[in-house]
Amino acid sequence: MFCDVVQQRSFSKAAAAHDVSQSAASQAVHLLEKQLGTLLIDRSKRPFELTPAGEVYYDGCRELLKGYREIEDRILKMRDRVVGTVRVAAIYSVGLLQMDRYVKRFNEKYPEVKVRLEYVHPDEVYEQVLTDEADLGLVSFPRERGEITRELWQEQPMVLVVPPGHRLAGKSEVSAAELNGENFIGFTTELPIRKEMDRWFKRSKLSVNIVHEFDNIENIKRAVEVGSGVAVLPVPTVRREVESGTLFTISLSDVHWVRPLGIVHKRHKSLSTAVQKFIEMLHEDPAPDSGSVPGAVPRVSRLTLDAVPHAPSGGARAAVGAKSADGQRPRRNKRLSK
Repeated sequence: MFCDVVQQRSFSKAAAAHDVSQSAASQAVHLLEKQLGTLLIDRSKRPFELTPAGEVYYDGCRELLKGYREIEDRILKMRDRVVGTVRVAAIYSVGLLQMDRYVKRFNEKYPEVKVRLEYVHPDEVYEQVLTDEADLGLVSFPRERGEITRELWQEQPMVLVVPPGHRLAGKSEVSAAELNGENFIGFTTELPIRKEMDRWFKRSKLSVNIVHEFDNIENIKRAVEVGSGVAVLPVPTVRREVESGTLFTISLSDVHWVRPLGIVHKRHKSLSTAVQKFIEMLHEDPAPDSGSVPGAVPRVSRLTLDAVPHAPSGGARAAVGAKSADGQRPRRNKRLSK
């Protein structure tokens, strides 16, 4: 319980994961502190912080739990059972609807496995994987660095997105040159997808008038909806708006722009059977209704990532925030924050 409070950055989320009340989670941590005779979490600060003793205790307990899970997994494999927890950290734009389909199918197939899915900023995905707070990370333009390895999951076509009433609305496809001079809603310059789009535009000799920059797709879509400009976004991220008629998507006839989505995890980490089964599920065909919007994403199964550029690290924190439901975020030690 203590480890989950720290990993989830929230007493309430840890309590929900264990199907107990927030009060019960708080009492459990308090009981540990009483047994150890020292505070583990400094609750007087907002967000709460681990005390020096709490940092030592957390690091030690993580190693104990890791060893226990590996032993448990070995025993369960002998009985042909798949049990445990799969912890996934994903970027916001992977999409609640898209992931919900995979999680539901996985739960139907492996009812004894709990999938814990958290949406965070790209940098935090890598951090959670590195610090073993997540077993897997789902990111765009995945990169390898140090202990992190990657594999391709999907390639999502990028399309022009315009509001109703725009001069191009209603067309099925246009040439990239049609974007010249358009007011454009873009991503902030720190994000890998923006760096790739700048390269695409430069190669295509396009010049657009960037009027707004956001670090998340939801804000970009809202800006396009009110007529501030146009955008280029992955097909699945505008599914809901296309169905409701608040946005139109237009294919680009003379360029092939795609956003690669990848799965990242620690290079030398022994993945549990449950985690391996979840990766297999991700590589299966998308849910049946994933093609309900024209231009739905095709599956790209276990292809080489040699052609995917190593996007530089960095990036501003997402505007929608990466805090937990109760707004708490513990301040971790420097080693875990790097």
